[in-house]
Amino acid sequence: MNPPFRTLRSRMILVFLAATVPPLVVTLQLSLNLLDRSLGYRHDREIDDLSQALASVGRGYYHSASAQLRERALDGRAAPVRYALASQATWPAIVHEFYDSKDTERFHAGGDNGATLEYMARRGDEVWVWSAPFDGVEMGRVSHLYSEARAILERDHTRDLRRGFFTTFLAVSGVVWLLSLATLIFWTWHISRPIRQLTSGLGEVGRGNLDYAIAGAGDDEIGSVVRGFNQMTAHLRDSRDRLVYLARMESWQALARKMAHEIKNSLTPIRLTVEEIAARRQSTDPEFLQQAAQIVVDEVTTLERRVKAFSEFSGEPPVSPKEVDLNSLLEERITLLRSAHPGVRYTVRLEEKQPLVFADEDLVKGILTNLLENAAQAAPHGAVLGVTSSQNGTIKVEIHDSGPGLSPLARNSVFEPTISFKQGGMGLGLSIARRGAVLSGGDIELIPGELGGAGFRVSLPRAH
Repeated sequence: MNPPFRTLRSRMILVFLAATVPPLVVTLQLSLNLLDRSLGYRHDREIDDLSQALASVGRGYYHSASAQLRERALDGRAAPVRYALASQATWPAIVHEFYDSKDTERFHAGGDNGATLEYMARRGDEVWVWSAPFDGVEMGRVSHLYSEARAILERDHTRDLRRGFFTTFLAVSGVVWLLSLATLIFWTWHISRPIRQLTSGLGEVGRGNLDYAIAGAGDDEIGSVVRGFNQMTAHLRDSRDRLVYLARMESWQALARKMAHEIKNSLTPIRLTVEEIAARRQSTDPEFLQQAAQIVVDEVTTLERRVKAFSEFSGEPPVSPKEVDLNSLLEERITLLRSAHPGVRYTVRLEEKQPLVFADEDLVKGILTNLLENAAQAAPHGAVLGVTSSQNGTIKVEIHDSGPGLSPLARNSVFEPTISFKQGGMGLGLSIARRGAVLSGGDIELIPGELGGAGFRVSLPRAH
């Protein structure tokens, strides 16, 4: 799993945040500053002062007109309208209200839009009403305008325009920004998906899976990359198959050259001997004929041995695993080889209660014979040690010799076929032995020798 902010998708989201959040904050700050400036140009204070002055002037004018009308009424310069108690049913509503209020006198702005000032007073059981017009002033309209101005001011005071604008702007900007972020996340997932598939595909190819292919390539640039990846894996598969084929052919060609060379080495003395016999066909020298016949027999024997070795290396013997007592088999092989190598001192170190191995008995015999024979040839007048042991379900047998050991070059290629480091060797013995161990479910490895020479360890599966 990739660390945070290391993927292309995370980086694109970070770029979006870095590209949108600072401008959004700056825009919000500028908008608030402009709003504050705009609100600074409002005339709420002037309207408030004007409404207060209008109210003061209206009240002063009203009181002045009321005093003049009262003075004229008391001086008798104005004639009243008398409302007798007997005609109370025909009284105007304002007169009824005054009469019921028990007030002694009252001023009232009446008429259309309050253009008339009325002075009402009690005179016994009657109500006298004097009236006079306002000169050029409609007091009802003045009162209405004053009420509207005061209502506007009260409404503005109860509303916080700055907070309302900030909340609205923040909500709209937040919704737009979140929608943009969601769209970006979707597209980054859509864009990064083939890149993730490419990364996974490269990992599979790195692990040797050349059959991996990415499906769903689009028509864009990323689709071209995906198709290029699939074509690359197809070419790699073809190249791998060709290389494997060429490697196999090369190995068989090298084997054929080795075989041809070895056969030629044996055919050359045979041809020379036959030519010599032909040249001396009149000779009856029995010693020469015996010597020539012996040369031919020896070379034919060599040819048979070499052909047999190549046949054993190239063939696939049938494997028949069964329970095999490795201790008994090792002692048996050593007993058979003692007479062939009288100068070698064989010793064994066998594990007590040695468990059985599950392997092909003939293959195991061939493995032990090959290793013991090589050890005896490496130390013709020395010692050979055989050791058995068991560990973790695996039975091991080690063969050590007191010979000169193996050089670094020999250690690196000791199991390679057709490579031999001893005189007269074909270079196939250890390769055949290792193949037999692998076919039996085990292996052979080179280990440090306990006797100063070479050491080999054969691992075989334990019989259950």
